[in-house]
Amino acid sequence: METTAIQVALDHSFQELLHQLTTFDQEQLNIAPFKNSWTAGQLAEHLIKANGGFLEVINGPVQDTPRAPDAKIAEIKGIFLNFETKMQAPAFIIPADIHYEKPYLLSSLQDIKAGLDHATTTLDLTKTCLAFELPVLGYLTRLEAVYFVIYHTQRHLHQLKNIYQQVVSLV
Repeated sequence: METTAIQVALDHSFQELLHQLTTFDQEQLNIAPFKNSWTAGQLAEHLIKANGGFLEVINGPVQDTPRAPDAKIAEIKGIFLNFETKMQAPAFIIPADIHYEKPYLLSSLQDIKAGLDHATTTLDLTKTCLAFELPVLGYLTRLEAVYFVIYHTQRHLHQLKNIYQQVVSLV
């Protein structure tokens, strides 16, 4: 399986995410830009919970895949990169309403990225992950799970940029 495209997409998504998070100062990181909105810190914590969870799924139990291992990638992309669609996160990945520290967030995201890099270069990405079944999509292959993380990160990067524009105007 060709891993170069996956690694490039992972690198690009995470580098952009980390760069955008560094543009927030500590105070801005914990300011809600709108009523009922997450702060940048909460958004980053959501990514840590969700993407870190997917890293566990990728490294968890697997089985052979009876379909094309990339069959659901286009659907995943369509779901996450449609910025007009509002989504509700499941309770287990909703971040707490607390004060977040930027070094913790950056370090945690870098650790997840390192784990994903390791997984994409050492594991068989065609295998189906059995540790977690998504509503609608069902079980994903490791390949699809990595792209889930990529597109999920890109979606929230888009939101993070919007949060930054609003927070900068408030401070």
